[in-house]
Amino acid sequence: MHNFYRQAKFLLSCPSLKGCPNDSGYEVIFAGRSNAGKSSAINTLTEQKKLAKVSRTPGRTQHLVFFDLGNDRRLVDLPGYGYAKVPDSVKQDWHRNMSEYFDNRQCIKAAILVMDCRHPFKPFDQMMLDWCVNSKVPINILLTKSDKLKKGAASTARLNALKAVKDLPSVSVQLFSSLKKEGVLDLSHYLNQVFEMSNES
Repeated sequence: MHNFYRQAKFLLSCPSLKGCPNDSGYEVIFAGRSNAGKSSAINTLTEQKKLAKVSRTPGRTQHLVFFDLGNDRRLVDLPGYGYAKVPDSVKQDWHRNMSEYFDNRQCIKAAILVMDCRHPFKPFDQMMLDWCVNSKVPINILLTKSDKLKKGAASTARLNALKAVKDLPSVSVQLFSSLKKEGVLDLSHYLNQVFEMSNES
C-alpha cells in the first residue's frame, strides 16, 4: 500500500490559536515530552528525515506546527516541554495556549501521545491524557524507543500502559521504534481510520 503520509508538507507554524488554519476537516495532534521522540516519529511515519525538526535543545519549539496531507487533513506537532531549562513563564504560556486549543478547536479528531516506553506516564503525559479525555479526543499512545528494551520488556511496558488506561474511553497503546521502523504500519492504520481513508488506499 502506498504510504499516504509521505506527501505531508509543512503548512505553517504559529504560537497560538489565532494563527491556526481554518477550523475544518481533520486534525490529528502529536503530543509528547521534549525527549520522547515525537519529531522522529513524525519523520518516520512520513519517510521524510527533516519534516519535523528534531531540536538539539529539548523544549525549544514553542509553536504549533501544522503539516498538510491534502483534502483538509493535517498532522499537528504540539510544542513539548519537560525540561527544567524551560522558564516557568514559557510553561504558563504553553499551558494557556494548549487549553485554548483543546477547548476551542473542533476539527481535532485524535491525538498521538508519544511516550518513551522506558519512562511513561510522567505528569505531562497525564495532563495530556486528561485534556484529551475531557475534550472527547481519542488517543493512541505511542510507546517510542522500543528498540531500547528487549522484546519481553517492551511487551510488558505495553501491557502495563494498557492497564494504566483501561478505565479511559477511546485509548489504544502500541510500541514504536523510529530506529527500527517498528510500529509504523500500526500507526498508519490508526491514522487511516481517523482520517476515514479505509476506502481510499
